[in-house]
Amino acid sequence: MASSAKRRAVGLGQNPEESDDSSDQNLEEDEDSGEDDSEASDEEINEEVVVDFEAHGISHNDCNGIKKLLQQLFLKAHVNTSEMTDIIIQQNHVGSVIKQAEVPEDSDDDDPDEVLGFITMLNLTERKEVQCVEEVKELILDQCEKNAAHSVTEQLEQILNDTSKPVGLLLSERFINVPPQIALPLHKQLQEEMAEAQRTNKPSGKCHYCLMISKTCKEATKSIPARGGAPKEEYLFVNAEEEFFYEQAIMKFHYSVQEEADTCLSGRWSFDDVPMKPFRTVMLIPSDKMPVIMDKLKEYLTV
Repeated sequence: MASSAKRRAVGLGQNPEESDDSSDQNLEEDEDSGEDDSEASDEEINEEVVVDFEAHGISHNDCNGIKKLLQQLFLKAHVNTSEMTDIIIQQNHVGSVIKQAEVPEDSDDDDPDEVLGFITMLNLTERKEVQCVEEVKELILDQCEKNAAHSVTEQLEQILNDTSKPVGLLLSERFINVPPQIALPLHKQLQEEMAEAQRTNKPSGKCHYCLMISKTCKEATKSIPARGGAPKEEYLFVNAEEEFFYEQAIMKFHYSVQEEADTCLSGRWSFDDVPMKPFRTVMLIPSDKMPVIMDKLKEYLTV
């Protein structure tokens, strides 16, 4: 049975920074230049494509799409994404999937019901001893030990093992061409669902900390000088809105996935022909910082 739509958001296409005037001007220029097809074929086509997206409740039909997006996040890490997908579907009272709205019948899209993104929260504390949960914790602690101070690793391990203050894994994955504006209604919906889950004493609703693993990248050959002359590495978030979570994190570190990255899973790692190295950024955010983050999302992502 098809799941019902929860919320609708409008995508701004691949060039959201362009104004309506500039788009109209580009269209007029394209019409004027139509006389010379040979020259037009050599020029880069630059037009804005507007696509509507809908958020739906998670169902068993979304299994393959969710698993594919989890593989995009974890790449070759030893994490059982099949088991994690099953858990996400089982706790479908929390979370949403993104799909394209009103796909025309004559569309070239082979799968009009394709999952373009999803959001959910997994309570790692309540699901301890579950294989995929333990694998995620092991992955994070192992990378923390390699890429952060020993004191940070000790603190993180203590937090993950403290059953009095549950830790939730926030998963918010989507394909790279889905615009960040979709994140605002999705996060708002998730917060409402978690509040309801907490009111009804469901484990997914009560999380003292929010743990995130974000896809990030940085220039492969360039570092940015910081004050005092020391090199500073600047990381770019693939999901741009996750920078607001990073600002409120009490613990954070980065680790490289350069050797694991596959173009089929992780996308083309370049911006404006600048080669980029793929990373994962782990951050721990207190749940009481969520209102601040939501205000930032509303400020910057309101369409």
